[in-house]
Amino acid sequence: MHSIRPARPEDLPAISAVCIAAFNEAVAASLGAQGVATFMQVASASAFAERLPGDNHILVAEQDRRVVGVVELKEGRHLAMLFVDPACQGQGIGHALFQAVLPQLRAPAMSVRASLNAVPTYQRYGFVIDGEVGEYNGLVYQPLTLAAP
Repeated sequence: MHSIRPARPEDLPAISAVCIAAFNEAVAASLGAQGVATFMQVASASAFAERLPGDNHILVAEQDRRVVGVVELKEGRHLAMLFVDPACQGQGIGHALFQAVLPQLRAPAMSVRASLNAVPTYQRYGFVIDGEVGEYNGLVYQPLTLAAP
């Protein structure tokens, strides 16, 4: 069973490792070197350390005292990260993290720039496509929006 709690500074290396492992498993092969490098920078422990004290709500899922998932909501309106350790996927951890961050939403809608392979998952959560596929520093994404519950 997993538990969800706010991220702490000592979690940052594990948070980074979960994000990078899930990205490498599901997304990296579909991108060029620039996109992979951009993600590695954004998902580094030092980048999370810079964002943790800001207007970001970062939660972790823990299983047997090990971080197995992370969700990051920026400025109460943008879902910046949602990753689960590949070995723990399919157990409802991502959905539980998503549900846990919803009360922090402070806008009429939540946005996400989803990697293309994640679009069906976000659509299951209630997101709708909101624009054309885009690219930022080599990262290819689909913008989606979810009306606030």
